[in-house]
This record gives sequence, C-alpha cells and structure tokens, in this order.
Amino acid sequence: MAFTEPAKKSLGQHFLHERGIVARIVQAVDPQPGDCLVEIGPGQGAITFPLLDRHGELTAIEFDRDLIAPLSEAARAHGRLRIISADVLDVDFTALARELAPADGKLRLVGNLPYNLSSPILFHAIDHATTIRDMHFMLQKEVVDRMAAAPGSKIYGRLSVMLQAYCSVTPLLNVPPGAFRPPPKVDSAVVRLVPRPPDAAGIADPKRFADIVRAGFGQRRKTLRNALKGVCDEAGFARAGIDPGARAEQLSVTDFARLSDTPKPEPAEPHA
Repeated sequence: MAFTEPAKKSLGQHFLHERGIVARIVQAVDPQPGDCLVEIGPGQGAITFPLLDRHGELTAIEFDRDLIAPLSEAARAHGRLRIISADVLDVDFTALARELAPADGKLRLVGNLPYNLSSPILFHAIDHATTIRDMHFMLQKEVVDRMAAAPGSKIYGRLSVMLQAYCSVTPLLNVPPGAFRPPPKVDSAVVRLVPRPPDAAGIADPKRFADIVRAGFGQRRKTLRNALKGVCDEAGFARAGIDPGARAEQLSVTDFARLSDTPKPEPAEPHA
C-alpha cells in the first residue's frame, strides 16, 4: 500500500491512488522473470509496490529526496527496491541497461510522468531507444492523443512524428482526475511505446531528421518551401518526391525520413 507523503505543487506531483487503475497498469506491463523494470517517479509507490509484489525487484528513479526514505522503508514488505536519486533527464539509460540488464541489455520503463516534463522525458527516452524494450507511461491525455495522431490531424505535430519514427505508440486506457491526489485539472491516459528496429523508418541521419521535423512544425502555417528554407531546397523536395507547397502536418513519418535523406543545401555565395 502507498504511503501518504504530501504532493509538492512545485514538482507537479499528482499521486495515483485508484487501485483499479493501478491493477490495469500492472496487467498491461505484465512483468516476466528476468525483466529489468525501471520506474520513473515512483512517488508514493502506488505502482511501485504492486509491481514489486508481482516481480520481486525494481529500480526506481526519484527526484524528490523527501520520498526516498519512506519509499525504501515501505518497499521492504514487497520486494527489492533500488532507488536512484536523480533527475531522470540526467540518467544515461544506455549505461543503466549495461549495468542492470547484462543478459539482453534492455530496460522496461514504467512511470506516472510529471506532466510539465513529459515531452523532455519522452525525447530523452527515444535517444536511448536501442536499450529499451518497452515503455508504459501515464501522461496527460492530450499528450497521448498527440503522440498517436495520424498525418492530417490538427494535433499531429513534432511529438507525433518523432515518437512514431522510433516507436509504435498504443494508447491503453484513460484515467480520470479523481484517480489522483490531488486531482489534476486534466484527464490522463496510459500509453505503451515499443521501440522499432533502428532502420525501420529509413532514417539515415537522425540529427538531420530531427532538424527537419523541428523546422517543419516550427512554422506549421507555412508551406514546407518556406518553413524549411535553408534546410531543404527545391532539388531536395524533388528528390524526396515531396510537394514543397504542402504543410508539415500532411507528411507521414516516411515522408520526413525521405526529406532527411536529401543533402543539406549549400550556403549561398556572398555577393561581391
């Protein structure tokens, strides 16, 4: 059972307490012998302790130092809990996988992510996607909707493309505000992310791909010709088979991958 450490508004903490939701999350994760589970932001242990009951061992990353001692004490009745006191954005998941999962080098991430940091955490995770088997995260429902959005949708954007390029994205269940203490002002949802093979999207240059996606959606009302000025030229659009008069939200992940495979335009020669 979770303990009752008060939530800190400054850290965006909303602690899950609804047991039915917790049970469905644990069922979705379905930990198996040999799995290396890593929880981001265990909070009061609502998901931590049922996972420990099921699996027996868990590593947790917790930023709030006031939670570490009570978490450690309460966990003794459930299993073996290792806590890393750190900001998750400073944790090298690739190095952690080598340490914790030497057999297959894969982590399974779980977490009720702080909503004000969800996008940076997601991007940090995909930077280490080759060492992650899957991720089950609780997020603001609006964010999950954006993550899973299809091209042409009003909510399809940079987050959609970047995550779908590297992971399959499956929304699992919606969670009402009353399932948390204190209740947030938004609905929440649980999503499953499963990293795809590194070459699945055909991205030869991940940095150029990210730059093109960022530029394309940075001025989403503009055509690609204008939004990608200096990033992709007419020859690049022609080579990729992309209409420069289209807008970023009309392009699929594969379209962006083809654009990123074109050479970066040479800088214009200065006039004498």
